[in-house]
Amino acid sequence: MNPHDDPSFYDRVGEANGWDFSRLRCVTEGAAWDFYDEVAKCCRPSVLLLDIGTGGAEALISAAGAALLCVGIDRSPAMVRTAERNVSRSGRTNIRILPMEAGRLTFPGGFFDVVSCRHSEFSAKEAYRVLTKGGRFLTQQVAESDKRNLKMALGRGQHFDDKPGTLRMRLEAELEEVGFVEVQAYEYDAAEYYAEEEDLVFLLKHTPIVPRYGEEEGDEATLRRFIREYRTPKGIRTNASRLLVTARKL
Repeated sequence: MNPHDDPSFYDRVGEANGWDFSRLRCVTEGAAWDFYDEVAKCCRPSVLLLDIGTGGAEALISAAGAALLCVGIDRSPAMVRTAERNVSRSGRTNIRILPMEAGRLTFPGGFFDVVSCRHSEFSAKEAYRVLTKGGRFLTQQVAESDKRNLKMALGRGQHFDDKPGTLRMRLEAELEEVGFVEVQAYEYDAAEYYAEEEDLVFLLKHTPIVPRYGEEEGDEATLRRFIREYRTPKGIRTNASRLLVTARKL
């Protein structure tokens, strides 16, 4: 399950906390890249950048200095409001935030030099249409093995029944089908350490990693057993599995 599989979940979390995970105490070890660093590497001072599913725009703000103009879109009115506040506070004058569905982009064809999308749905056809010739597309998604020990303990979760590589093959096929070339995929599996039980509970209640966490009998007891088993001096151990796919428009 992804946030876009249940739009009401995305809207509820957006209204509740604006998808703000800054209070989450978590350390990641072994991440092979930072997505918005990769986005920035594709930019130059004359570039127009589109960020699909921008959320609160915190990450887009971090990359904005690499482009001439950045446009962040999101389907959730709550997220658009949050992003606008964050952009205003940042002092960045080259970012615009718009409410928009990823599958129905209202921009003219060939308008953007770079299109990015992190942990959100996108339309390969629409991304291709709005890119300039030679433009780059980048997406990072949560891979099948993410939080595998936590999902195994609770008996359900995002991509729970999917074989590793399923998402990668699907995205590669979708991008190639609409005409993208140089489609390349990369994966990493990093260790994550959560400070305390409340950090894991916050994660589970505000992400779709385990659908309906807390609504099924035994969830809380299972989580407590999980914490006892996986607590380490660094924190409560699980993993972050990420997929990066890049492509170019001919």
